[in-house]
Amino acid sequence: MAQIRERGSTHVYKVNKISREEIEGMVSLCVYEQPPFCNAACPLKLDTRAFLEAAAAGNFKKALQLYEKIAPFPLVLARGCEAPCEGKCRLGEVGDAVAIRAVEEAVARYGEASRGGSIFRTKKKKTVAVLGSDLFCLFLAGELEKKAYPVTVFCPEPDAESFLRSMAGFLDDGAFRLELRRLKSKDIQFEYNSPVTRESYERIRGGFDVVCASEPVAKSLFPAADCLPELMYWEAENLVMGRGEGVMDAAFGAKKAALTVDRLAQGLDPRNTRGQEGPVETRLYTDLSAAVRLQREPVPPEGYTKEQAVGEAGRCLRCRCEECLKSCAYLRHYKKHPGLLAREIYNNTQIIMGDHQLNKPMNSCSLCGQCTVVCPNGFDMARVCHLARQNMVSTDKMPLAPHEFALMDMLFSNGDAFLCRPQPGFETCRYVFFPGCQASAIAPETVKAAYLDLCRRLEGGVGLMLGCCGAICDWAGRTELEEQTREFLDRELSRLGNPIVIAGCPTCKKELSRHEGLRTVGIWELLLQLGLPEGGRGLDRPAALHDSCGARGDPETQKAIRTLAARLGCELVETPDSGDRSPCCGYGGLAAYANPEVAGEMTASCLERSDAPYISYCMACRDRFARQGHESRHILELVYGTDAGAPPDISEKRRNRLNLKNELLWELWQEETAEMKLEFELKYTEEARQMMDERMILTDDVIAVLEDFRRTGEAILDGEDGLLVARCRVGNATFWVKFTRDGEDAYTVHRAYSHRMQVVKREG
Repeated sequence: MAQIRERGSTHVYKVNKISREEIEGMVSLCVYEQPPFCNAACPLKLDTRAFLEAAAAGNFKKALQLYEKIAPFPLVLARGCEAPCEGKCRLGEVGDAVAIRAVEEAVARYGEASRGGSIFRTKKKKTVAVLGSDLFCLFLAGELEKKAYPVTVFCPEPDAESFLRSMAGFLDDGAFRLELRRLKSKDIQFEYNSPVTRESYERIRGGFDVVCASEPVAKSLFPAADCLPELMYWEAENLVMGRGEGVMDAAFGAKKAALTVDRLAQGLDPRNTRGQEGPVETRLYTDLSAAVRLQREPVPPEGYTKEQAVGEAGRCLRCRCEECLKSCAYLRHYKKHPGLLAREIYNNTQIIMGDHQLNKPMNSCSLCGQCTVVCPNGFDMARVCHLARQNMVSTDKMPLAPHEFALMDMLFSNGDAFLCRPQPGFETCRYVFFPGCQASAIAPETVKAAYLDLCRRLEGGVGLMLGCCGAICDWAGRTELEEQTREFLDRELSRLGNPIVIAGCPTCKKELSRHEGLRTVGIWELLLQLGLPEGGRGLDRPAALHDSCGARGDPETQKAIRTLAARLGCELVETPDSGDRSPCCGYGGLAAYANPEVAGEMTASCLERSDAPYISYCMACRDRFARQGHESRHILELVYGTDAGAPPDISEKRRNRLNLKNELLWELWQEETAEMKLEFELKYTEEARQMMDERMILTDDVIAVLEDFRRTGEAILDGEDGLLVARCRVGNATFWVKFTRDGEDAYTVHRAYSHRMQVVKREG
């Protein structure tokens, strides 16, 4: 059998199949990192989701720390805020929006205030003066103090209490006292009884690096000034200004002014590198079906108690778009949203030398497309991984190891086990039955029954083609091998007269439909037209139907299978995520070969949906479920009254394909085939069989090792267990077998291993 060449080097580059622009276009569809709607509506950029999460947990200290990041005087802001966030709360679409402002006030009132910056904090050298006594000046002084600027406020009031009361008289007495204490604890200098005149302004300007003023003060000083409205900065006077028509407006103006001061102090243009200021648009998707408590707790005049605030914060949906993560075991395993993972995989393809650490995650995707269906924007993670695999293969940066066994198995299906014959008595045929490589490997008796039935009931002749459709090399990203496979199948089909292909597998149907001029139909469609053969019967208890990922986007196939099941008398139970939203069993995309752990999680995710027996219409799905100990039947087994029984191991799968071919050649075409017989007796322990199946070691590999041992006599004795150890290189791997001799021509295999090492024998 042919071998597939391992990559020749790590520095040969042919073509880059994926561009930065293309990957950025894909990534832009992922909205996971988009802000929640309440957060996007807040000009001050409060992390509302984290804030409400902390409050709901009763952690008011953490919640207040988050709030103090945007509000140096949290009770002033919370009590007077216009709460644009509440107007955007998604919960308001199905019930009452979360009373965010009331929760903020409760947190500011009951939370433990921070004790200010570290005593080791280094003060900035640039000094700032703030002129005026309104909310803008209060917030700006607090913002500049947080930034460690030496700041002095010039105001006409005689003391701190009068200063605060002049702008925050809407606070109740308790809140006022808390904020007054907070004001006095801050490192802010005050020049009381200092009304600002033109003369005092000139004096102040000479003593400070930056001067800021409230809009009323600035207008009184320069009534004819033409200020810059977007930044409120007068360059000629080096004067930073701000207005405060409401509490939120004042706080936002102070944020902008503080950034302007920061850039001026650093000698930078205040118009540049400011980032997004103010409210922003968001494309975040939120699943509102998670909403439970739709009605808010009424807010009393004195505000929420701590307990009421905890309960109200608990109503928050914590808006996140996690539809793909909820559905896809692959993304859950790597704990990364597709936008992030796609970027990392792209960066992996661009590495010239060194380790490609994202090869395994890239190869672990089943390429099933479920993420695209569940994503509100249609993000296609499968396409990202598929293109990346093609890119890595084309640039000789993809090791063969993750996919080698599957590719060799495909070559076996299209080589030693391949069969293409017209129906006996015909030279060309109207139809050809293509059951697929997995059906022949797992349920050969079902394949035989189906073919004989089609021959009896269809006119024009039904040919038979036993082989692989080429999906395996497509999944592996090996486009050249895929094209060779396509040309090979097309040549064989032309010998039959280019018949209509009757596919026994939805993946084969999809793959073969890509061949130019080739007509395909699912066997399930023909069975609905022809009627059920005798002996077909459904299960005697309710069963769950698993939709193959090969039928995603194919509603006709999904509907036909359900109709067929109903005619068999099956009682189907509804399961979550069926139809186009159905998860992959773990075989697709060669995930089971590249990463058995992730593939196992995919299988378990499928089986979590129901305890009932599973009916599938993909033989790989049937096999994956049965291997997990779950009762599983293929719908063609029910149609033809067959039962494939326990899942075969990898060597049995190959034997099944070969035996099916030989049996049909003899029974239908009277062609005798030669059978290979061993010259020695060979037995396996149960441990050996399990190891071989898990490590994808064929009996043919073991036989090659023992034949080499019989020829050379080379083996070593393991002193710990008394077993002989022999080795032989087959293809790209070296196989090791631990065995005992039961006689001159009899052996028992106890363990088997493989490694891609090469053992060099030195003479002398």
